[in-house]
Amino acid sequence: MHYLVLPILLSAVIVFVASFIIHMVLGYHKADYLKLPNEDQVRDALRPLNIPPGDYFVPRPEGRDDMRSPEFHEKMKQGPNIVMTVLPPGQMSMGRNLTLWFLYCLAISVFAAYVVSRAVPHGTPATYLQVFRFVGCTAFLGYAAALWQMSIWYHRSWGTTIRSTIDGLIFALLTAGVFGWLWPH
Repeated sequence: MHYLVLPILLSAVIVFVASFIIHMVLGYHKADYLKLPNEDQVRDALRPLNIPPGDYFVPRPEGRDDMRSPEFHEKMKQGPNIVMTVLPPGQMSMGRNLTLWFLYCLAISVFAAYVVSRAVPHGTPATYLQVFRFVGCTAFLGYAAALWQMSIWYHRSWGTTIRSTIDGLIFALLTAGVFGWLWPH
């Protein structure tokens, strides 16, 4: 399996750099999150509540019976209905986030390596396209497909999901290209 180490590492590095270019240079993700009207008022109203970091659904039913109750239906009708993530106060740790992102890129490459190594065992003649297909499909699923659930269930903007899916496609193509290029012939 030593022949997979270089494509795993190199594809993770290339995807990491590509994601930097997409987010910091191209800037087409700037529209992913909208600015709240009266943002300062909302922050001032929420701050005293000292909401711990976490994911929240508002209003949140206690169970199935509560979800069917007229009171819950009235809350939903009145709004606002919110899905939100509360982050801890203070500066976001970019070092931590970038490290986790790189580890994620490595994990996707490892899964892609596993799938292609089972589909095209070492020593079996394989074309660039054979390797590319297995790695590309696996990497695409890892980088993009899971994002769709957020738009289906939690009404995340489909525009955001589509832009992130395009990123995932780019990352998958780069990963597949590296594996196809470095695959032993």
